[in-house]
Amino acid sequence: MATTKQESTRVTGICITAAIGGFLFGFDTAVISGTITPIHTQFGMSPTMEGWFVSSGLVGAIIGVLTSAISSKKWGGKKMLLLASFLFLLSSIGCGWADSANKLALYRLIGGIGVGIASVVAPMFIAEFAPAGARGRLIAYYQLAITLGILMAYFSNAWLLAMSTSIPDGTGVFHWLFKEEVWRSMFLVMGLPAIVFFLLILRVPESPRWLIANDKLQKARSVLNKLYPDTTADALYQSITATHAQRRRAKMTVRTPSMRTPLLIGIALCILQQFSGINAIIYYGPKIFNTAGLTTNNALQAQVIIGFVNVAFTWIAIKQADRIGRKPLLIIGLLGMISALIMTGYCFHTNQTNNWLLLLMLVLFIACFALSVGPITWILINEIFPNEIRMKAVACCTFFLWLSVWIVGQFFPWLVQRVGPAFTFWMFAAFSTINLFICIRLLIETKGKSLEETGDTYMHTH
Repeated sequence: MATTKQESTRVTGICITAAIGGFLFGFDTAVISGTITPIHTQFGMSPTMEGWFVSSGLVGAIIGVLTSAISSKKWGGKKMLLLASFLFLLSSIGCGWADSANKLALYRLIGGIGVGIASVVAPMFIAEFAPAGARGRLIAYYQLAITLGILMAYFSNAWLLAMSTSIPDGTGVFHWLFKEEVWRSMFLVMGLPAIVFFLLILRVPESPRWLIANDKLQKARSVLNKLYPDTTADALYQSITATHAQRRRAKMTVRTPSMRTPLLIGIALCILQQFSGINAIIYYGPKIFNTAGLTTNNALQAQVIIGFVNVAFTWIAIKQADRIGRKPLLIIGLLGMISALIMTGYCFHTNQTNNWLLLLMLVLFIACFALSVGPITWILINEIFPNEIRMKAVACCTFFLWLSVWIVGQFFPWLVQRVGPAFTFWMFAAFSTINLFICIRLLIETKGKSLEETGDTYMHTH
């Protein structure tokens, strides 16, 4: 269904606003990288306490996903995003003013709950507003926002640390936050985008699909009329209400037999996205490069290069998702990822790690991931389920995604120590090969189809 420039601008504005949740997700995840060492020194953390401090955010994310599954059907996406923004702000202030390691972990857990809620609700909120012809691009903005949030956290930490060295000795709150204990300001900075996100979400409407599913038909009609011309709004309203009525009569749930295959595909995509090793490279990049023989300074520079490549190729994916399609991008990206992971393992196996080949292979991996598996996974899990069960189904898939993040984070250092980096990266290549097989054999192209059409396609094909 064609959209005018004016209505496209309105919808795009709503989708970009929701995508800011991804920016906070990325910032909250990455900001900890610059704070671990000074916090460990200041509070004398035991290894167990440090591990809890780092992993508390992941535990919170899993709680946030479960909260979304339970509450979003009743509250709607808008209220859940407002809750997420409040939790981000509370975490930022709490971590910045914490006077003990236990309080830091508690506020990190609270921020993690916000991350979990945003990771479920924000891309789904975008999917329910986006027109079929632009949905891939608009959902991919969420992944772009995550990469920008990660990059901005790295730059923010570096800038605040550099600024602290130029501040003269003194007293007062400013000196305490930005000189003596600069890690506090690293957390507090996140409060600014959290406030902006809260204020912007207040101005966006609730999803018309959620309103229809909750029998608020007049409000749904009002939202559609504000976003589209009368004829387009009428057609969308009739399509959504007719599909919803049909599925309500069928009493569809996530346990409906026709939903098993789409749900298994969605869960597999989320698990295999993380089992490609992406977060091992994001989180442990400097250590990987140190193992390869690079100096600490060069390792950090290499990590910045990876961050820029991640952003750049996510932007390319945004431009191509609705032009080339989801499935071709996944196939191209996975082939590149598998090749890069095999060659990375080869570099470690043959001890060819003191040259630029290793960096080149890791950059190739990040580029291919950002072009395909990174954004396309978020797009697909928000497209393949019917409106009536989308929230619970997406929450289920995202739960397994966060569980996989935790597994990789916990076991990657152990694998490198026990079996070596070469075998570890070859294992990631094997998981990506499984992902490629699923993509070729089971995925159906969803480019250009409405959410009602994509849900029906997966229900009736598998």
